[in-house]
Amino acid sequence: MIGQSARLGEQLLADNVITADQLKEALSRQSTTGDRLGAALIDIGAMTSTALVNALAKRMEIRGCVLRHGLIDPKVAKCVPKDEAERLKVLPMFRVRDELTVAMVDPLSLPTIDRIRGLTGCEVRPVLSLEINIDEFQQKYLTKEVTVDSFMASIEESDVHIDQIEVAEDGGVTDLDQLIEGSPVINLVNLVVLTAMRDGASDIHIEPSRKATHIRYRIDGHLREFFKPPQGLHAAIVSRIKVIGRMDIAEKRLPQEGRVHLVADGREVDLRISSMPTVLGEKIVIRILDKSDLSFELQDLGLVGDDYDQVIKALKCPYGLILVTGPTGSGKTTTLYSALELLNDHTKNIVTVEDPVEYQLPMITQIQVNEGVGLTFTRALRSILRQDPDVVMIGEMRDADTARVAIQAALTGHLVLSTLHTNDCPGGVARLLDMGIEPYLIASSVIGFVAQRLPRRICNACKTSYYPSPELLKTVNWDERTNELFHHGEGCRECHMTGFRGRTGIYEVMMLDAGLKNLIQSGAPETDLRTYLARTGWRTLREKALDAVDRGESSLEEVLRVTRSEAVEIPERTPVRSTGGIPSEVAG
Repeated sequence: MIGQSARLGEQLLADNVITADQLKEALSRQSTTGDRLGAALIDIGAMTSTALVNALAKRMEIRGCVLRHGLIDPKVAKCVPKDEAERLKVLPMFRVRDELTVAMVDPLSLPTIDRIRGLTGCEVRPVLSLEINIDEFQQKYLTKEVTVDSFMASIEESDVHIDQIEVAEDGGVTDLDQLIEGSPVINLVNLVVLTAMRDGASDIHIEPSRKATHIRYRIDGHLREFFKPPQGLHAAIVSRIKVIGRMDIAEKRLPQEGRVHLVADGREVDLRISSMPTVLGEKIVIRILDKSDLSFELQDLGLVGDDYDQVIKALKCPYGLILVTGPTGSGKTTTLYSALELLNDHTKNIVTVEDPVEYQLPMITQIQVNEGVGLTFTRALRSILRQDPDVVMIGEMRDADTARVAIQAALTGHLVLSTLHTNDCPGGVARLLDMGIEPYLIASSVIGFVAQRLPRRICNACKTSYYPSPELLKTVNWDERTNELFHHGEGCRECHMTGFRGRTGIYEVMMLDAGLKNLIQSGAPETDLRTYLARTGWRTLREKALDAVDRGESSLEEVLRVTRSEAVEIPERTPVRSTGGIPSEVAG
């Protein structure tokens, strides 16, 4: 053991994880207590458990893991008898098909791996964990039958601690655990929020049913179930969430909204809480806005190549209207924030009007819509124009009044950015016409449209090759590629068995050139716009998404899910070429 400790200490010194004085103190402590060197280093505060696991895993060239709730399937944990698990110092974590992932103190022990294989009939995937960590979770998962009550009772403050909470409307900061001290519901709600943060969820859905409360996370655009507490806990869970959101606990007949700022795991997170009365009780949806994971770079979002160049050129225009289109949850607001970051050079007065203000940007004036007191998009926008703005961002064009004021602003020397709920760029023109905007105003004010989608990325941990069916290839006119290998994810614990992890942006950019402006002014239907664009070599969202398939970023099935074919037949005539995007009279 002394030799092993010396080698570990040398490695930690070489990696600058600890100092020579800390190593000397830890070795002295080890000689008196008989503990492992790693435990001694943790005891004296020289390193954390996570740092120690990473260092040991690097030395062994194997995966390491710090155990926590959410990583362990309670049913799988009991597949090795308690006495045997304690003797072997192991804890089964989860199973994917016939492969069992097991936390082990000594993941290189072949006799231990063979014993687990014999007990379970599964192939064993060992991961390194600390002995104290395994002991702790053995007590939580193996001592008795795991029920909801025992699960909640096993949750400790170390599992669910949230550093502080700030209610935005009140401005005060208090310790979350002081609000209802000692209640197990606190630990349950904290665990739900923390697990959602760690798993990268964008929303938490808490829904009542006749037999249970369903808690689901939206991860990469898809909902998955996390936990099902009994129905009797639903009212307590809802009340707890309303308390931290400073909402009216007694009001259960009307929708309510709240907002909370949390600091947990060293990350700042805003929670937007929405309650809705249903026939079975109140449903809660919590939107998670993680401030520690922001990226407001257009290229990081997936806007590259000629599309990126066109958008940058449009943003340099002194005035005009740029519209980002797409369905809810497609990342339109993030794209607008990225555009504002590019424009924010301290020489411009940038003002936004949003509902809600999702992220606060430095040196930008942001206004929150409050229809309860009459502060609508239209009223705020009219007032903004008296504030000498250079750039105006409108969160969403919801009605004709807002659209008209925005177009007037674009025509009178302001660069205006906004969003529309349409499926693609040509559909944006149709939407403005449907609002009652005159064609000549659209042609005169709009610089261009940007449509986007967020297909899921293939999980790198389980990425594999396969041959799609001929029927699938035929839907995208790739009949000749039946012998080509494509990529998809098989599904693993890291991607929650979906085969996907994370999302990437695909974009469709349509700048109004002279030909498009003439068609719009003449009242041409949307099909004529598409035909004109097809002749210029313009590429649709579906075609851009298929590029992501070729690059191995997303799967063919995923692309077909988020896009549809907008192909048009081009009449046989002399092709018309685009005149180059932004009209010279707008570009100045």
